[in-house]
Amino acid sequence: MFSRLREDLASVRERDPAARSTLEVLTCYPGIHALMFHRLAHAAWTREWHWLGRFISHIGRFLTGIEIHPGAVIGRRVFIDHGMGVVIGETAEIGDDCTIYQGVTLGGTSLYRGAKRHPTLGKGVVIGAGAKVLGGFTVGDGAKVGSNAVVVKPVPAGVTAVGNPARLIDPERDAARENKAEQMGFSAYGVTRDMDDPVSKALHGLLDHSVETDRRLQAIIARLEAAGVKLDEAVERADDFDASRLSRMVD
Repeated sequence: MFSRLREDLASVRERDPAARSTLEVLTCYPGIHALMFHRLAHAAWTREWHWLGRFISHIGRFLTGIEIHPGAVIGRRVFIDHGMGVVIGETAEIGDDCTIYQGVTLGGTSLYRGAKRHPTLGKGVVIGAGAKVLGGFTVGDGAKVGSNAVVVKPVPAGVTAVGNPARLIDPERDAARENKAEQMGFSAYGVTRDMDDPVSKALHGLLDHSVETDRRLQAIIARLEAAGVKLDEAVERADDFDASRLSRMVD
């Protein structure tokens, strides 16, 4: 238990720039306290001391504002940042190195006893403030859930889910869009990143169109070169043709 506590303290200091000392983290971080209470409650629960597990969990909720069912399985180095209002259900499973922010719900959509009703988070998952992940599905390793998102379907590894209902963001298209925005001298994500603001949507549409146009031009150039057409010569011929045509029109 103490080795896991040392891991928790070290992981908080690594991930939270506001943490100034191990003593501060140990005494002033409710996420750490909630995990300590949960480990005691979970140990009682697995020994079928259900009432004791629920009572310890209730004390932890009263002191920290974080409600974790004693049946939930939580991995190593999990960081619950701020934590107020976090709810983690009975059949939830949280992998190692996950980060969970305030107001998050890992809840269920089924009332059947004994069923897998709550989500499973893979390793290194980040759940943003106010997000709701509802159901007995899996959020893959390294995935991210945006703030206030409502997720009711599985999220593949490494993918970001945003919005209500949540939609999955293609990492390749997202990176291409961001690169194009930087080339143009601004980032459409600067103010409203991943939000549903209509102006942001319009900018993203223009950026996506520009990225697709660049992709098609590159494909055309590649085919011309494969056919033995040198691009510089083709441009010169086109310029010569336009110049001669203009000369005839003037004459």
